[in-house]
Amino acid sequence: MESLPKLYVVRHGETEWAASGRHTGRTDVPLTAAGEAAARKLGARLVGQPLARVWTSPAVRASRTCELAGFGTVAEVDPDLWEWDYGRYEGLKADEIRAGRPDWVIFRDGAPDGESPADVAARADRVIARVRAVDGDTLIFSSGHFLRVLAARWVGLGPEVGALFKLSTGSLSVLGYDHDPTEPAIHLWNEVSRAVATQIP
Repeated sequence: MESLPKLYVVRHGETEWAASGRHTGRTDVPLTAAGEAAARKLGARLVGQPLARVWTSPAVRASRTCELAGFGTVAEVDPDLWEWDYGRYEGLKADEIRAGRPDWVIFRDGAPDGESPADVAARADRVIARVRAVDGDTLIFSSGHFLRVLAARWVGLGPEVGALFKLSTGSLSVLGYDHDPTEPAIHLWNEVSRAVATQIP
């Protein structure tokens, strides 16, 4: 049986804001030394994978991860891959937000003066449509909350389901299909441990 195309999904390496739990939407925060090391490790993990297209978020943390992983010369910038626009919650930690909104969940409630879950889902749907139009495997570099919504939308679920998909910095995930393209599936999620090239599911 001919192999079905896959979407390789990379969350950018660590930043100081990510490490401290601050919501980082459109603020350009650089990678830490650990984040740069993780990006190089991801490059070793992905070496030799035949890719038809590579896309990266415009965010420096994503594009630098892409560059250090070895894909900077072939990647295209896709504005739809930006992280969630957190509006007034930009730079805040979850406990700071919940001090005023105890039941707040980004995937259900969105952010004031920022994006709603429906807004982010619409961007994810556009990315998915472009990926599914590619003849071959694709690779994207983006940020945590956006990628969690993208995973939910990949398998036909609402953006609120993104709350169930924990995603670490410097991680690799793989989205694809089961028997055919009418059966989207998650093949691999949140892998952070391997540093050498082995066959990816």
